[in-house]
Amino acid sequence: MRKTNLLLLFLLIIYCGYSQEKFKITYDQLKEYEGIYEYQNKTTLQIAASPKDTILYAIINESKYALKPSERDVFLNMSKEKVTFLRDQASVINGYSSEEKTYKLISKKVVFPKEMWYPRLNASKDYKYVYQQPKKDLDGLLTGPLDNTGLDKALLGEMMQKIVDGTYQNVHSVLIIKDGKLVFEEYFYDNNKTKLHELRSATKSFVSALTGIAIDKGYIKDKTETVLSYFPDYTFKNLTNDKKQITIENLLTNQSGLDCDVSNPKAEGNETAMNYSDDWIQFTLDLPMVDVPGGKGMYCSGNPITMGKIIERATKMPLPEFAKQTLFKDLGIKNFKWNFKPDASSAETFCQVYLNSRDMAKFGLLYLNKGLWNGKQVVSKAWVEESLSKHSVVQGVNYGYLWWLKYLNVDGVKYNGKAAQGNGGQKIYIWEDQNMITVITGGNYNSQSPSDELIQKYILPSFNTKKSAN
Repeated sequence: MRKTNLLLLFLLIIYCGYSQEKFKITYDQLKEYEGIYEYQNKTTLQIAASPKDTILYAIINESKYALKPSERDVFLNMSKEKVTFLRDQASVINGYSSEEKTYKLISKKVVFPKEMWYPRLNASKDYKYVYQQPKKDLDGLLTGPLDNTGLDKALLGEMMQKIVDGTYQNVHSVLIIKDGKLVFEEYFYDNNKTKLHELRSATKSFVSALTGIAIDKGYIKDKTETVLSYFPDYTFKNLTNDKKQITIENLLTNQSGLDCDVSNPKAEGNETAMNYSDDWIQFTLDLPMVDVPGGKGMYCSGNPITMGKIIERATKMPLPEFAKQTLFKDLGIKNFKWNFKPDASSAETFCQVYLNSRDMAKFGLLYLNKGLWNGKQVVSKAWVEESLSKHSVVQGVNYGYLWWLKYLNVDGVKYNGKAAQGNGGQKIYIWEDQNMITVITGGNYNSQSPSDELIQKYILPSFNTKKSAN
């Protein structure tokens, strides 16, 4: 009996080893799947094999999503759904299937630069970070050294080591403005100071700023105007007296009362469903009411999207054009991309703005300076103060006008910040007490971003008086 058990155990070990080996895949084998493929909504995606971590990635626009091997030709996406690659009679890859839909391979002619896989391409095991003061450019940002800023060079050096060695993955840039000067600026992978980066939901804070500017300039009377009054040509479902009372301010504080809450999987206002709808405004304002306007804070991307459309109707110009003529012009932001079309054509680009990291930092500095830039009041001081004040609680976090009012805890000390943030690790933080802006961009889409941890461990501790007192 004992021999039989030992034999079964031996066979089980062999089987488990065989099973693990069966699904193990090499980099050269992964390269077989590379190419340009059809994707949803008549768009395309790229499939790339990473030489760094031997993982297959689906690249949609600027975003990379990992595909983990499950069995031969079968991978699991980040939602654990199967992506199955298809072969022709000659056993050559010719497409893939996902969620009962089939997509064709369009071309095998793809090139992926090595820089996109490594934080620093030529960094050796003996890599040692050496600080360099950011160079002054013609973008309106002042630069300066770390000396006398209070920031800890050793901590920043440790942070750099851990980003470069891969401890913190997919960090694209880290910038720090202290006392009005850019004193720290580092880029990773194929990112640099001119490359545009997708902001995802950090775009919402720009919509907030443009709302304030539209009110300052008289295009919008005030924040108490009702939302439906801007859409007289629409007929909406689930029309109630409560829905008629939704105001512009309710959109800005995510208190519209509509059945739209990203943290509630049962909510009708599913963001993916909205993204593939023909009209995001119609979709959002058709939703039933589950609360009164000004009630519970519920994170809903349809709210700022609707606000963007209101600005367009009030100013009689596209939202990006209004931004170009006002906010971006005053901040000297010339290089940007913003395709604000709230319909199915934006299903994978989310109506987001693309900016470089320096311009993101300038936006944070504008708000730190109460809306003042180079002597000009770009956004009224009153609007900035209202935007960065608590109006609601969203997902357990205090919330202003499309700004998060967060704190980070460092050794028992709370540091209060105001944040524009988006999926992947996009963060524009305002630290009023420290007179500082931190900007971090990243590519950790639909997964845990290390952005806050980097600030907690390597930037804010420099100012921890409680720690230094010990």
